[in-house]
Amino acid sequence: MEDGKYTIVFLAIAVILDIAGLILFFVGIFAPLSFWDFFVLSGPLLIFLSTFFWIFWYMGNIKVSDEELNLTKHDIL
Repeated sequence: MEDGKYTIVFLAIAVILDIAGLILFFVGIFAPLSFWDFFVLSGPLLIFLSTFFWIFWYMGNIKVSDEELNLTKHDIL
């Protein structure tokens, strides 16, 4: 498998959730709606969920060599 093959997917999902969360949050603050609390509370929840995808993106970009793991090639398969 290629290094960092799926990290672009995690990055895209994280950025999309951040943007959607900010839009919902600001709509809840500035739009004169009777159900503003739904937007004000769901926006930060989306931003919180994007944190997991940022962590997955970061972990997918970590490079560890075989020497650092103290493994030889025949131990891996």
